[in-house]
Amino acid sequence: MIELPESRTLAGQINEIVKGKTILNVYANKSPHKFAWFRGDPGNYHNLLSGKIIEGAKAYGGMVEIKAEEMRLIFCDGTNIRYYQAGEEVPLKHQLQIEFDDFSNIVCSVQMYGGIWALNLDQTEGYCQISEEKISVLSDDFNENYFNSLFTQMDNKLSTKAFLATKQRIPGLGNGVLQDILFNARLHPKRKMSSLSDEELEAMYKSLKNTLFEMTARGGRDTEKDLFGCSGGYKTILSKKTKGLPCPICQSEVIRESYLGGNIYFCPVCQSLEQ
Repeated sequence: MIELPESRTLAGQINEIVKGKTILNVYANKSPHKFAWFRGDPGNYHNLLSGKIIEGAKAYGGMVEIKAEEMRLIFCDGTNIRYYQAGEEVPLKHQLQIEFDDFSNIVCSVQMYGGIWALNLDQTEGYCQISEEKISVLSDDFNENYFNSLFTQMDNKLSTKAFLATKQRIPGLGNGVLQDILFNARLHPKRKMSSLSDEELEAMYKSLKNTLFEMTARGGRDTEKDLFGCSGGYKTILSKKTKGLPCPICQSEVIRESYLGGNIYFCPVCQSLEQ
């Protein structure tokens, strides 16, 4: 799933490789997917985008936006974005293919669910508008005071996972990057926010900033792929890759459990649920 480190990586690669190319053909919804969400009629995407020049890409939260003159394409959540040079074989099944004037292609496919939205510059999509308007966790403006302002009395009953990874409090922070953030802060995903001391809240903030910065600097996580299908350079501490392996701190077995609609990974010793 695209989260903050991956969206930054993908946008940077698109700016390096695709910027300046002209869109020749667009094939949208070639392989229908129940949970691939389009804005408007995907059958009209060719008419909307063909002939447009790619002016650049940017990332906000877990979303990637490509600007093509007066149009913009936005990709979010479980949308895989791949680049294929001219002559490379393009997958037959996909939800979007953009062919450029040099016959290279960007091909997008949706995993579990994902958004592919073609919008005019004056159009908005509520979900991505929130991500764009909020302060990025990688910004200097996302300081400890701002982080503390996100927490209200209403959030006392929430778990650490629910607080960090829901309601777009911190756009681009999803269940994937959450695992290492909490491990580095030595906090269990099920710990109630009301149980955290001031020192633990500070540890959460510092881990949030440092972990996401490192993930982004290393080109995303090793559980996700970049524009060329290569795994990110950040080696996850807690993920599907490390389930059952020894914790790097205490050597206890890394545990996986289902919680709040997804899997959580944790060390039962370093991230004790007991207070």
